Amino acid sequence: MASDKIRLLLVDDQKLFVENLKVILEMSDPSLEVAALAMDGREAVEQVERVKPDIILMDVRMPGMDGVEATRIIHERHRDIKIMMLTTFDDDVYVHDALAGGAAGYILKNTSSENLVQAIRALNMGQGLITPSLIAKLVSPDGEDQPHDRRSTDRPYDLDLLSSRERDVLFLLSRGYDNQEIGDRLFIALQTVKNHISHIYEKLDIHDRMSAMKAAGDPRLKEWCRHLMED
Repeated sequence: MASDKIRLLLVDDQKLFVENLKVILEMSDPSLEVAALAMDGREAVEQVERVKPDIILMDVRMPGMDGVEATRIIHERHRDIKIMMLTTFDDDVYVHDALAGGAAGYILKNTSSENLVQAIRALNMGQGLITPSLIAKLVSPDGEDQPHDRRSTDRPYDLDLLSSRERDVLFLLSRGYDNQEIGDRLFIALQTVKNHISHIYEKLDIHDRMSAMKAAGDPRLKEWCRHLMED
């Protein structure tokens, strides 16, 4: 019989933290089930094969195999498993590498338990999440390069290919809005938002939100979407 539980794998080298997190999550939401714990990236890769989780909460910096490398390996082998980086570090290089390696979300450990549970639910429904404070490290609202900005070494993205509505969606996406929030802001259905995002990906030849964030670094996008900043 199919289970309606969301099976989680928690990965962190701090044993007390990960054990406390297990208790907090399972007490906060009965639909969450922590299937296993892992203390480093290598153990996480092994546990995935054993417990087949729906979602992994993955620390970034761990001895041996770190979370970024483990994420890359797991994502290559199991595209259906969603991985959220949960860390104390907001280093933009780690954010970039984790998302490029297949992470679907990236939030800080000081996130409240309520917000973390909401993020897990959203991720399970296919909506990624990046902590707003990290978004500024991926793309500047003013279109100016951030430290370690990598856009100069990447191919340009032709935002002229996008419709005005698709530009609005990309702009809000780059500001940290999830799909439902984008729909609410633009007064369109959730499925319509998903369709616009699919069209954006297709037109810009991108495949993940990390690339979308970088495409949003085009300074013209702010000008095109100034009407979304008036309130």
